[in-house]
Amino acid sequence: MASESVSCTEQIGELAGVIWHALDNGGPRTLTKLAKDVDAPRDMVMQAVGWLAREGKVHIEESKRRRTISLR
Repeated sequence: MASESVSCTEQIGELAGVIWHALDNGGPRTLTKLAKDVDAPRDMVMQAVGWLAREGKVHIEESKRRRTISLR
């Protein structure tokens, strides 16, 4: 079971890198657009964005109905 957790963590870390590059190349995006652009499940994208936020690499701006993600 522990190996599954590591695998999942590795996938989230790799997706965080993909997201960082997508934001670097294309600028800020909504969470929905970001998930579509990187072609990953929304829950994995949210986890990867959380990873980047924890590292201080992204800024998340919340409005009434959406979140916009940008690089710091």
